[in-house]
Amino acid sequence: MAEDKKQAEAAEAVEAKVQAPVQDPQEFLENFNWTKYEQGIEQVDDAKLQEFEQLVAENFVDTMDEEVVQGTVVYLTDREAIIDINAKSEGVISLNEFRYNPDLKVGDKVEVLIDIREDKSGQLVLSHRKARTIMAWDRVNAAHDKEEIVNGFVKCRTKGGMIVDVFGIEAFLPGSQIDVKPIRDYDQYVGKTMEFKVVKINHEFKNVVVSHKALIEADIEEQKKEIIGQLEKGQVLEGVVKNITSYGVFIDLGGVDGLVHITDLSWSRINHPNEEVVELDQKLNVVILDFDDNKSRIQLGLKQLEKHPWEALSDEIKIGDKVKGKVVVIADYGAFIEVAEGVEGLIHVSEMSWSTHLRSAQDFVKVGDEVEAVVLTMDRDDRKMSLGIKQMTPDPWTDITTKYPVASKHTGIVRNFTNFGVFVELEEGIDGLIYISDLSWTKKIKHPSEFVTVGDKLEVEVLELDVEGRKLSLGHKQTTDNPWDKYETEFALDTTHTGTIGEVVDKGATIDFNEDIQAFVPTRHLEKEDGSKLGKGDSAEFKIIEFNKEFKRVVASHTAIFKAEEQRNVKAAVKKAAAQADEAKPTLGDANEALQALKDKMEGKTK
Repeated sequence: MAEDKKQAEAAEAVEAKVQAPVQDPQEFLENFNWTKYEQGIEQVDDAKLQEFEQLVAENFVDTMDEEVVQGTVVYLTDREAIIDINAKSEGVISLNEFRYNPDLKVGDKVEVLIDIREDKSGQLVLSHRKARTIMAWDRVNAAHDKEEIVNGFVKCRTKGGMIVDVFGIEAFLPGSQIDVKPIRDYDQYVGKTMEFKVVKINHEFKNVVVSHKALIEADIEEQKKEIIGQLEKGQVLEGVVKNITSYGVFIDLGGVDGLVHITDLSWSRINHPNEEVVELDQKLNVVILDFDDNKSRIQLGLKQLEKHPWEALSDEIKIGDKVKGKVVVIADYGAFIEVAEGVEGLIHVSEMSWSTHLRSAQDFVKVGDEVEAVVLTMDRDDRKMSLGIKQMTPDPWTDITTKYPVASKHTGIVRNFTNFGVFVELEEGIDGLIYISDLSWTKKIKHPSEFVTVGDKLEVEVLELDVEGRKLSLGHKQTTDNPWDKYETEFALDTTHTGTIGEVVDKGATIDFNEDIQAFVPTRHLEKEDGSKLGKGDSAEFKIIEFNKEFKRVVASHTAIFKAEEQRNVKAAVKKAAAQADEAKPTLGDANEALQALKDKMEGKTK
């Protein structure tokens, strides 16, 4: 059937061609459509062509490569956005280029760059990212100059802050400019679109710095003025823990910061707020304690919202009662004991031991110790309490006369020195003083450290006892016999001893007769029989011319040795002359002459 139809049509065409009238060649050439012959299309009427050109000018963009134009989103897929720029075809852009604007929708106007007017497949290639980059600097500068708020997409973290996409430019958001409060988790902002304010532009290095904190501060400043205007002492407000330091906690009261000092956090002592009382971002009620004139420094309190522990302390506790508590603070002068939460008593170091020997509180207790003590004083109005732990044991002075009677001998420990003596501890709480003069019978001691050292054990004898004054006088030399009792006989006056000159001084010299006796020889008593003087290291005989047991003073003389011999010779001569005179019975004149001669000889006048 189809074949027959084709043959019929061909026959009709031939017949029509045969029957067509023959046209004049000249007329044919004049009317021939050369445009259609050359271009293969019918020539368009000039009026219609002009109308068509006008429509094109009004509706289509004269596009050029690398040109930024405005387009309209006409369709969205899961991955792409179809953009109409009034060109021959529509462009496709990946949604990745619109991450900064998650609210993109059909009908939105966007800027695009004509990357390629027509690729191999005839597709118009557009780029929103490149268009934003080209236009970004103008927009960023305008936003900075006009202090406009811009949207930015937080791309990632970096050292010290975040990288934010603003108009296609990677801007820096410092960590301190993210929020008014310190940020601990930067990752929570990655992938978010936020509002920012352009705070700094470096044109030389093409750097942009943005701030989100600046926007918050503007709102907070208004809130702050409103809050400050309503502040009153004693007012209770809700706040959020903003920062914790070793000295206190900063509370955000809604744009206004206040400080709760560590001493106002709890009635009990605390070492660090973070460890025992509060946590970051914790909501809590605080009371306004004080503020300065312009209310820029606000002092807050937390413990003041609770009843003072002293008010809750049992009325049954009174002076003389025993209480238990924990050591919370130690100082050189004593230790503070918490007997109830927020209630402390002081144990002075003098109330820690019956000993009068001064020591530090660290020698008796340490922080955390559980101790039992006796209440010594209590003032509920001033909220003060003093305690004692030595009162838990009997006072050693109670039976002192029985344990340490006068003349009794004991062994003690050297605890301390003074310029005038030594303190010796007989037992805990019983100290006695040995005066420097009671340390040795023979040695001349200028300072006790020459004789003993702290910690030495020392034999002592009780010399005096004052129970009321709690004073004990001791002696060490009294525990041995006084060697000077023996020396008093051995080195009596006119006794003769052999010795060696030790040291020569201005007014004489010294001789060590033994380890206890050091005699002094005046200069005039160093003269020998031939008129010369003894020197250091010379050995000779000496006569004791002075002995004082009380002051331990011994004076000796060498000159007295031969002077005494001379006197003995003179006396013998006088006696012999008198005998001869009696035999010769001389005259009175002769006798007088003989006596005068003897007298002159004794006085050293005889030649």
